[in-house]
Amino acid sequence: MTNQLTAAKEGIITQAMKVVARAESINVEDLRRSIADGKAVILANNRHKKFTPKGVGKGLSVKVNANIGTSPEMINVATELEKVQNAREAGADAIMDLSTGGNLNEIRKLIIDNANLPIGTVPIYQAVVETVKKRKTITKLDPDEFFDIIEKQGQDGVDFITVHCGVTQRSLERLKKQGRITDIVSRGGAFLTTWMIANKKENPLFEQYERLLKIAKKYDMTLSLGDGLRPGSIADATDRAQIEELITLGELAQEAINNGVQVMIEGPGHVPLNLIEANILLQKKLCNEAPFYVLGPIVTDIAPGYDHITSAIGGALAGYYGADFLCYVTPSEHLGLPSPQDVRDGVMVCKIAAHAADIARGNPKALKLDKTMSKFRKALDWNGQIKCAIDPSKITNFRQERKLKDDVCSMCGEYCAIKVVKDYFKK
Repeated sequence: MTNQLTAAKEGIITQAMKVVARAESINVEDLRRSIADGKAVILANNRHKKFTPKGVGKGLSVKVNANIGTSPEMINVATELEKVQNAREAGADAIMDLSTGGNLNEIRKLIIDNANLPIGTVPIYQAVVETVKKRKTITKLDPDEFFDIIEKQGQDGVDFITVHCGVTQRSLERLKKQGRITDIVSRGGAFLTTWMIANKKENPLFEQYERLLKIAKKYDMTLSLGDGLRPGSIADATDRAQIEELITLGELAQEAINNGVQVMIEGPGHVPLNLIEANILLQKKLCNEAPFYVLGPIVTDIAPGYDHITSAIGGALAGYYGADFLCYVTPSEHLGLPSPQDVRDGVMVCKIAAHAADIARGNPKALKLDKTMSKFRKALDWNGQIKCAIDPSKITNFRQERKLKDDVCSMCGEYCAIKVVKDYFKK
């Protein structure tokens, strides 16, 4: 079966590359070179059928991911499928299934079948859930069973997996020596840390990295090297533990590329505005410009209920400085499991951040769309504005509810600046 990175290195242009290049309005040969260099990836498991591959990385538009999934307290598959639909309609480029409650294999397959988008997972979640069911404690996790779960998810068609390979005994020692306000906030990072300390062993994802690469290459799963030590507060941003992990991820990324496995790097987290540029520059330098996948970043810690906005502020800046993939944050972040509406709102504001970054980066398609919107606005063409809008339904519903005339809005009415000037110029 086709392996995107191997094909790119051999000068072969795959069907997935053609699909991505066409969607991005770029030269497919430029895309092939970026993939061959490890600076772009195509999220497309060779077992995943009937979906649209997506490209992430150099020369491509900034992409948006939506996290969904059950918890032990809330297991409703119909609700999760509604979230899938909302994420798609809002414009998400990928969906991650982070389920920890219910039949995880069944839920994952349903999401894959209904999303028509690349699907990501965090396999340590299922490994821990199954371990606790069998043996009552995380510390009894069997590494062989863990790798079996990764293989199973590859067989099911999962396109990218978050694997916290950089949480090592060395990086944990850095963390302990420095200290933090919020310690470890990554769930996957916390699971592995607990296992490593209890068993006094190295992280199996790090220790058996070659085994992981073989599975990923078999299914052409992109490895998303997770930031298990990402900062969970802006005071902890860019500390020694975070950078120690990033250095390790850079080395592992190069090893993956050398072995024909596509790879992305995950990043923080909670980062104040003044440190976002430095974080992007560090990642790009240390990881040979591998695609950078960031959670937010969230730029202040005091806005629970509004963290879709704090993350969009950070995401726009991160995208401008070079981040390639934004993981949305919903209004429920730090509070609870998101509702279907939270998912829609989270994707929408993240798409705005990504588009703003694309404009700042000079993306021709993004610039053209804004210019077209401005022309429709000048023409007082509401149908045209609706077509260009990132959320067409919002404009439509707003105008219908207010029963507005076709040529004005209710802000200025007959004193509309555009209308007044337009009428004057006609005279």
